[in-house]
Amino acid sequence: MAGESKAKVIPLHGNSGRGAAARRSASRSDAARRHPSLLADSGGPASAEQIAAVVREIDAHRGGAGAAAPEAEPTELALRISAVADFVRKRMTGDYEVDEFGFDSHLNNAVFLPLLRGLFNSWFRVEVSGVENLPDEGAALVVANHAGVLPFDGLMTSVAVKDKHPAHRDLRLLAADLVFDLPMVGQAARKAGHTMACTSDAHRLLAAGHLTAVFPEGYKGLGKQFKDRYKLQRFGRGGFVSAALRTGAPIVPCSIVGSEEIYPMVADVKLLARLLGLPYFPITPLFPLAGPLGVVPLPSKWHIQFGEPIPTADYEDGAADDPMITFELTDQVRETIQQTLYQLLAGRRNMFFG
Repeated sequence: MAGESKAKVIPLHGNSGRGAAARRSASRSDAARRHPSLLADSGGPASAEQIAAVVREIDAHRGGAGAAAPEAEPTELALRISAVADFVRKRMTGDYEVDEFGFDSHLNNAVFLPLLRGLFNSWFRVEVSGVENLPDEGAALVVANHAGVLPFDGLMTSVAVKDKHPAHRDLRLLAADLVFDLPMVGQAARKAGHTMACTSDAHRLLAAGHLTAVFPEGYKGLGKQFKDRYKLQRFGRGGFVSAALRTGAPIVPCSIVGSEEIYPMVADVKLLARLLGLPYFPITPLFPLAGPLGVVPLPSKWHIQFGEPIPTADYEDGAADDPMITFELTDQVRETIQQTLYQLLAGRRNMFFG
């Protein structure tokens, strides 16, 4: 009708709306070009580098201006995500190796050692000396004192070698049979590179050129009472010396101070230990009266010292079967460790502060 005004059409998207949509589309295309979708079927799982690149892109956009910025160093978040993605990818695809003893170095480096480093660096605050006495390659037998109710000393020594030695070598521990009889613990010990404390396994490890550790005091050292701390017990029958002589591997004495105080054992309930099938049942100031709290080790200050190696390569072929030679070498190693312990203790002011 002539008197009526025509209806005015109001566009839902003006020029500005169309411009914004175009910019969003261009941004998506640009992102797709630079970082192909991680969910797309590209013939395999996304690599850690792709994930890290996406995280850097997100960080760049959060930083503000849309202008292109120079390539920056990966952030801590990007590195963590990259490491986790790489670990998961290798575990899922089987891209890792396990040796004849069950040692899974990929799992050990990614899981076990990071867990132990918290105790090593922050709880026990371990100081390490003499690590240069360990060879950069080839076999050597580390012989150490043993104490502390639970074998934290072996675990801390393995971290010391891995983190403080220039070659970052893996230390293969010879552990008691009981460790491998425990559910889950035995499997974890195998994957961490440890095996049973027997002459045959020690010989195989040394013959293959591995850095190996033994604690010849055994349960006598672990289960001794606090009043006998840092007094070395008998070193078995010298089986570790025989293995070193047969392979020509040097023997490196190792003295550990601090392990005796983590669970100060004041008594051993032998009857209860026999009923439970344990080598000892410790009574400490906190265990068992404090319940689960009694299982937490006390934060003593540790010092691990590696002594000068004792060569064995110059002995004759039959030396490993000569009881006099094995006895003399065993006594030499034991006396070296004992004297070093006395020296370290003389320089320590307090068991918790060093």
